[in-house]
Amino acid sequence: MKKIVEVCAGSYQDCLSAYKGGANRVELNSALSVGGLTPSLATLIHVKRETKLNVVCMVRPRAAGFCYDDSDAMIMMEDAKIFLENGADGIAFGFLKADNNVDLEKTKIMADLIHGCQKEAVFHRAFDVCPNPLKTMEELISCNVDRVLTSGQEAKAMEGTELIRLLQMKFGKRIQILAGSGINADNAKEIIAKTGICQVHSSCKNYRTDPTTIRNNVSYSYLSDPHTMDYDVVDIKLVKKLVNSL
Repeated sequence: MKKIVEVCAGSYQDCLSAYKGGANRVELNSALSVGGLTPSLATLIHVKRETKLNVVCMVRPRAAGFCYDDSDAMIMMEDAKIFLENGADGIAFGFLKADNNVDLEKTKIMADLIHGCQKEAVFHRAFDVCPNPLKTMEELISCNVDRVLTSGQEAKAMEGTELIRLLQMKFGKRIQILAGSGINADNAKEIIAKTGICQVHSSCKNYRTDPTTIRNNVSYSYLSDPHTMDYDVVDIKLVKKLVNSL
């Protein structure tokens, strides 16, 4: 089965690096420093115009968790519709209730909206904080979700290979399993071998300096030493290395 490399991209420049590095797909975000938020429409338009990437747009209105009120959900649905109308190949999203179980009503509405445009519905790593992964997977299948991004409910996918393997064995013929978190050229092949999946999600992260980050006792830094003057970017060399490893 063909192996798919998805790169987590936080900008137009990141998408170009992923494309030139040979990635098949990007998950397009903004604000990767907080786990990825909804990206700009202009970024999507330019990426689709200038590359052949499959682009899944994140729809996430704020940082922290995934328990959204009706006003959040309304904006998320509108964002998804706008992205789909402008070339997005899929939408990554997650709706949970306060008890960490999936909000089935909102999830089904979003999946139906996406499928109405013949695109892919992707439930992101909100899955990894759900209390019962097997029950949750059945629920997502019932909502017609196409793919789930997961680290196997561990901080890193390598630590969650046992659950990822179980999910692939039990559900892989009914829903796509995409492994993510901490995946790189050094461990991707091993993770695939241990789990039986064929899709990996990686940040392929490096750093670039912005000399205006700290000045006059004012700091806009979000990284620790030695990267206090930096921001994270997708590194084309790391993308190529990951692709070649598979």
